[in-house]
Amino acid sequence: MEEIVRKSALEIGECIRRGDVSSEEATQAFLERIPERQASLGAFALFTPESALREARKADKKQRKEGPDNLPLFHGVPSAIKDLVPTRGIRTQFGSRAFKYFIPPFSAPLAKKFKAGGLISCGKLATAELGVLPVTENDVGDPARNPWDLTRSSGGSSGGSSAAVASGMLPIAHASDGGGSIRIPAAFCHRFGFKPSLDLLGNMHGKVNRLGLSVMGPISLTVADAAAMLDVFSPSPPVGSAMGACLQSTRTAPGKLKIKMVLDGTVTPVDPAFKEATKKVGLLLQEAGHEVVESKPLRTSVEEFLPVWQFMIAQVPVFLPGKLQPITRWLRDGGKEVTFEQAASIQARYVEQVNGLFGDADILLTPTIPEPAPRIGDFPQSSPHESFFDAARFGSLTALFNLTCGPAASLPSGLTDEGLPIGVQLGARRGQDMLLLSLCQQVEERAPWRNLWPSIA
Repeated sequence: MEEIVRKSALEIGECIRRGDVSSEEATQAFLERIPERQASLGAFALFTPESALREARKADKKQRKEGPDNLPLFHGVPSAIKDLVPTRGIRTQFGSRAFKYFIPPFSAPLAKKFKAGGLISCGKLATAELGVLPVTENDVGDPARNPWDLTRSSGGSSGGSSAAVASGMLPIAHASDGGGSIRIPAAFCHRFGFKPSLDLLGNMHGKVNRLGLSVMGPISLTVADAAAMLDVFSPSPPVGSAMGACLQSTRTAPGKLKIKMVLDGTVTPVDPAFKEATKKVGLLLQEAGHEVVESKPLRTSVEEFLPVWQFMIAQVPVFLPGKLQPITRWLRDGGKEVTFEQAASIQARYVEQVNGLFGDADILLTPTIPEPAPRIGDFPQSSPHESFFDAARFGSLTALFNLTCGPAASLPSGLTDEGLPIGVQLGARRGQDMLLLSLCQQVEERAPWRNLWPSIA
């Protein structure tokens, strides 16, 4: 079964449909790897091997009864859901002591779509408390560590998702993104992460997401895997083994595009290695026939964005706020003083500025993150204000696309001289998800990354 864990999620699904391997066998192969790596990585908030095997056996029985053509592309493929999504009868902690014993009596729409898409849940993936920080170091589990360097973070808030996929614990994972929480961990761990536009999947977070900044999405080994998971989460998922619109877009060339390349930021300097990786992607895109022009960065600041983030966090209902981490409490307390109108006004200003940066371009190309992943413990809870501002620099290049509600992706782009992953971001205008997926696929085909694994995998 060693070869199955190096396959993409779609490839595993195809193997199951062909009968080369059963869902039970594929799931067992990953279940055996998870405990071996969990102690080092802290990727899972909850590991559920027994229920995963039960569901895998049901998947095999269903395939024997209905035949492979009537089943979804991910039928019988192991995965997991981030611990910010309620799942009926399964402990959901939101990365917080305030929800330490919470067992939801209902499943969120995302969890229902996940199951309907044929995916087998192996548990819940670790998250930053309430999705607040770009690192995953909560009070209900071990820190989520980076498979490339165990002294460093795998990111946040989807740190469990990135660690699991990068280490071969899972072939694909659910994640979510309100300021970079898919793309930052994907970049830290050298995996592909896609934040869809709000238009693609709609608001799957409900009333807590009044500004529309946060969306669901995947962290995966390949662009095609991510596209297929987006199809699963879409309002009209494909029937049976038919391809959905997102996966179909990866089979179509994007045409000639104008791309603006921004190499630096105004919140914090960008590491030279990350600038160079971005330039290389720019050159690759030029060679593919696109027009690439360098542009100055948009002037941004953490101070200006802070009220928007505080407002978002304050919308999350918490019945035991005294159990929250100090940074989360500090953000929520500040958010209670921010009105929807104030936050929306800041968002509108940023949307106007980003649209101006786009100008006549179709795509923005930037580093995903300004520097390598931070070390575990770099942002102590004892200093909420200082730690948040220090950590926020990692979202300085990603949060703009949350404010615009547009799609953005982090593409694995090699390693630094110290062996730490680099991510490069491609972002598009709101609603241009298919165009962006097509372009990401073009980059992957010209600069494949899937065979680069950390030693722990």
